[in-house]
Order: sequence, then C-alpha cells, then structure tokens
Amino acid sequence: MWSPPRQVSHWLCCIGAVFTLPAYAAVGEPEREDLAFGFIKLTDMAPLAVAYEKGFFEDEGLYVTLEAQANWKVLLDRVIDGQLDGAHMLAGQPLGATIGIGTQAEVITAFSMDLNGNAITVSNDVWQKMKPNLALDADGKVAHPIAATALKPVVDSYLDEGKAFNMGMVFPVSTHNYELRYWLAAGGLHPGYYAPQKGDNSGQIDADVLLSVTPPPQMPATMEAGTIKGYCVGEPWNQQAVFKGIGVPVVTDYEIWKNNPEKVFGVSKSWAEKYPNTHIRVIKAMIRAAHWLDANNNANRVEAVKILAKSEYVGADAEVIANSMTGTFEYEKGDKRDVPDFNVFFRYNATYPYYSDAIWYLTQMRRWGQIPQQQTDQWYMDVARQVYRPDIYQQAVNALLEDGVLNAADFPDFNVEDGFRSPQTHFIDGITYDGKQPNAYLKQFAIGLKDDHAI
Repeated sequence: MWSPPRQVSHWLCCIGAVFTLPAYAAVGEPEREDLAFGFIKLTDMAPLAVAYEKGFFEDEGLYVTLEAQANWKVLLDRVIDGQLDGAHMLAGQPLGATIGIGTQAEVITAFSMDLNGNAITVSNDVWQKMKPNLALDADGKVAHPIAATALKPVVDSYLDEGKAFNMGMVFPVSTHNYELRYWLAAGGLHPGYYAPQKGDNSGQIDADVLLSVTPPPQMPATMEAGTIKGYCVGEPWNQQAVFKGIGVPVVTDYEIWKNNPEKVFGVSKSWAEKYPNTHIRVIKAMIRAAHWLDANNNANRVEAVKILAKSEYVGADAEVIANSMTGTFEYEKGDKRDVPDFNVFFRYNATYPYYSDAIWYLTQMRRWGQIPQQQTDQWYMDVARQVYRPDIYQQAVNALLEDGVLNAADFPDFNVEDGFRSPQTHFIDGITYDGKQPNAYLKQFAIGLKDDHAI
C-alpha cells in the first residue's frame, strides 16, 4: 500500500469552492476525502498515476492511495465489497458484473481510460511456422496487419496431431478475450463457446484454439514455459516478449478494431450514489490526467514513461514501456514501426463513456455464449444506460470548463451527443458495427451465436 503526503495548500484552496454547472447542480465538497483505488500493472493505468503524481486529485481535495492488485477478479471483488473505492477496470467488467457473468453486482463507469493498447503475441516457434504464410511489403518487411488466416495452418497441424493449441487472455470479460476471439474467428479459427446455463464456463466448447486466463504480468513467463503458445495482453507485456527474445507480437488491437475502447474507471453503483461529489471530482482529476498524457502531440509521454516505470506502478524497464507509450511499437525484434495511436488517452473523445462501446462488449458476450439467450436491441440499450454514465461525465466536464482548466472544444457537443459513435468500419474483417442495431450486427458473423441460437 502506498499513500501520498497530505498537501494542506491544495486542500485549503478548495475549501468553500462552489462551481456553477450549466443545467446541473454545483459540485459540492467531497463527501469522502481519503480514497483507495486499485489497478493492474499495465501502462494504461496511466491516468491514475498521472492524476496522483501531478496533484490533480489533491486539487479536488482528494487524498488517494493507489494499490496494485494481484488480478482482475481480486480487483473487482475489492471494489464490490468496499475495500477499494474504485479501480482501473476492463471495459467489460462493470457490464459483466451488472448482468451476472461470474460475480453479480451493480458497477458503473463514468470515465473511459483509454483507446487501443493491446496486442496479440505468439511464441518464437509458432512465429517461424506462421512466416511462410505471410506477405511482404515493398520494403521486404512482413506486411501488417497480420490476419489469423496465417495462424490457421499452424493450429490445424496441431489438431491433426491431436495436440491442443493454447493461448492466454486476462479475464473472461476482458477486452483481450474478445479481441483475441474476434481475430481468431475472422481468420476461420473457432475460439470456443461458453455455456453458463449448463455450468460450463470454460469458453472452450467447439474450440480450435483453447483460451485460458493468465494474469498480465505472468504472460511472458507462461509462454516461455510452453504452457501457452501465445496471448493477448496490454502493455508492456507484449514488448517484454520482444525484449526477452521469447515471442513476436503479430497484431495490435488498433489493427483489429481501430481506436477501440479499452479500460474504464469503475465504482460500485452504491458508492457513486453515496459519494456523488467525490465521484465527480475523481472524474475531473482523471480527465485532466488523460488530457496531459495526450497534450502537444504526446509531448509528456517521456515523463509518463518515467512515472510508470516506478515499482509502485508498472515496474517494468522504462525502455520496454517507452516502446509503445511514445508512439512506436516493435513487432519482430528490430522491426520497430511508428504507431502514434497505439495508446490514446484523450483525443478522439477517448474519455467519454459511449453507450455504443458498452453495447459492443455486450454483443461479444452474446456471440460467445456468456449471454446464453437472444436479447432485444432495447435490452442492450437498457444495460448500457444502466452501467455507462455519460451524465456524470458531463457534470465533471462542465465543472472543468467552469474552472477554466479545459476548453469546450476538447469534448463532445453535449447539446447533440446521444452516446453513440457513428457506425464504425475499421475492423480487420471489414464488418461494420452500428451500436444502435446489435442483433443486426451479430447476424453478419459466420462464427458465433446470433438470433435464437443456443449451446
């Protein structure tokens, strides 16, 4: 556990402060000042670390302890039982908890922490087997993005020999699970179904590739030991495989779904209702942190890398963290390419909790059987509205605008914003996603549940 010193000057400047919010009540003093937030050791926890290190929490009269957690389940359980006030969460965790996948609890989010940031890595031996199936670009380098069609002959050879092909992801409702499944299925490989109504939560029914949970920091060592042949994880654990010479990242999630939502800041619904002013102030501080991370064309990223490299945060070598955080990404060793949007924290309205983001995750839960029965389009909308809270986000933004800290041009136009991104076309398989038509979206996939299909 790691607690900051109190800085009385920050607190005194906030006493008696009243902010006038258009169309909203003023943000009052925080009902709770001393807060504990959880995170997993990944670079996309950066908004929490920056809000702490740059004094943004203290500017709101909040004194925060940041606590690294062993895994995503422990993190979620500690938010639900009140040991943590909130946490860096997988975007699917508040949704999964609310609809009862695994743990049943009402969890909400009013802040999206980032876009992109993940990749799929394979072991060296698998990479060597994939290479004959890959095209080269004009420079003689492997052409990207790499589709899972290049992996399919490798997996087929394992299956022909009666051997399992195992890959790792970080949690059943993680972005990583759904991105890995999406990529595999787009290449003709079945990633398996869940059947909770039958007590089978393995996610491996009918699978060509067997996916299992491994905590992010343990991914490289688990692959090096041969337990898994590859994995989908956030940074720095893909670049760590390159750094150690044990594996090759083959595709980033930016290439699977351009500017996909990744982590959120989650709190229990009861906590948000009990401490509304505190919640808004937390979101204010984190919006400022996200803005700082992307400001001036990522000019602050070098400083951010130094912060994240500290043992109390990510604790990986700064060189490894910098590989992705500063606008590049290294695939095969020595093949470092410019990927300026590998980590996005603020631009493209990254901090706004879009209903359409929530609905995409729900469609993937349905596609792979975690939601075992067909649901109406309205059901998807109702769950999204229950869990994703742009109304709270808007209160935080209005307060920041009143403070004069940020500009209205930095945010969506709340007079017309409906919480849905325009239909998105930048998927690796070319399929268009319209969050207002989830069932029509599911019908487009050759692999996966749709309509009234069940396991």
